[in-house]
Amino acid sequence: MYRARQFWYALGAAPTPTGLEQVRSILNPAQMALFCRMQASEQAHALRVMEQLRGQGPVYPDLLVAALLHDVGKTCHPLHVWERVIIVLVKALFPARARQLGQTNYPAGAVSYPAWRWPFVVAEQHPEWGADLALEAGVSNLTAALIRRHQNYSSVKMVNLEDQLLLQLQAADNDH
Repeated sequence: MYRARQFWYALGAAPTPTGLEQVRSILNPAQMALFCRMQASEQAHALRVMEQLRGQGPVYPDLLVAALLHDVGKTCHPLHVWERVIIVLVKALFPARARQLGQTNYPAGAVSYPAWRWPFVVAEQHPEWGADLALEAGVSNLTAALIRRHQNYSSVKMVNLEDQLLLQLQAADNDH
């Protein structure tokens, strides 16, 4: 049900002018340029994640920036809706295989795999690519770490501020 809802959101989702104003109030110009590179559905998703976090009370500023930019690594190789559907299905049915297909040591701009494999590479590698892009745009090390780890659920130990913020980001991301 969750994935079906995500799919329908992605089809017609676009950020509202009010939402974009909120984003501009949080991101610096270089970060805003990154945000604008994302597909409209990814921007709308990021806004929903941010709104959920804000709805929970006061939010650490680095967490808001991470919420808005956590999927920016997907801009390195934008995916079509049908590619996203395939990723979701393979992850649901064969999660270990999906992770294996997504492994690479190549940087974001390198294209050295068959085209059919790139959706898996993007799904698996976009947190790392996004953290690098975000650092270039002037985010804090904490924000970059949250972006880099936003899909890594096994590393959360709740021992420090980063882990606490990461759990919040992951929960909101999973809800949207």
